[in-house]
Amino acid sequence: MSSLPLIRSVWRSAVIGAHVSRAYRLTSCTGLLHTSLRPVPPCRAVHVTPKKIKIAGLRMYTCCVERINYDDLFERCNLSDTLNSWFLVAQLHVWMALVRMKQEGREGKYMCKYIVHSMWEDLEQRGKVMGIESIVLKENIKVMTENFYAAIFGYDEGILSDDRVLAASLWRHLFNKQCEDPGQLELMVEYVRKQIQYLDSLSGEDLLLTGEVKWRPLLEDNPQSIVKPIPPAYNDEGL
Repeated sequence: MSSLPLIRSVWRSAVIGAHVSRAYRLTSCTGLLHTSLRPVPPCRAVHVTPKKIKIAGLRMYTCCVERINYDDLFERCNLSDTLNSWFLVAQLHVWMALVRMKQEGREGKYMCKYIVHSMWEDLEQRGKVMGIESIVLKENIKVMTENFYAAIFGYDEGILSDDRVLAASLWRHLFNKQCEDPGQLELMVEYVRKQIQYLDSLSGEDLLLTGEVKWRPLLEDNPQSIVKPIPPAYNDEGL
């Protein structure tokens, strides 16, 4: 029996490596080193504690890897069905989540660090489950880390510029310089811009408390339309 379905099920499965218990071993969003971060005192109308932000950060990361139609993206963008392609798609959605949460002041930046931390921990655990040797996995994660920070700088430049700059960044970092179809680049530029627009319509306090994000589909009848989302329900614990 082929092992390919098993491998695919690992990297397309739910988050398997991120744990809220490792709260203060966080990954910096602006460098490659792990840093420690003290709890951020709340300064909002809604009481947002560091514990709630960590839980919401893990949930938002989960949304970045679980609520994506990989089959549709892989087919329409002609991406290879591999762990690396999964990571490139996931890091694009993580970046979009970071762009949104960095607008939420100190609490948002704190949440960004935990989202990135969750991503690296999850990736490491997936590699172990897939049977990748520890030395090889360590080297692969090192390369992915460097590529991730290069990608977020490139995506930042693209989202603040015109569609040509954003398309060039997607060509480098999502398609790995292997896309020859302008239609695929145009599709992904539209996809990124409508996701950013949608995320901007969400309440910052709701995101800090729940981390819930439902991504818009790759193709839809009216990509310019933004339907006001229904605020998520949560209790005093932010659950």
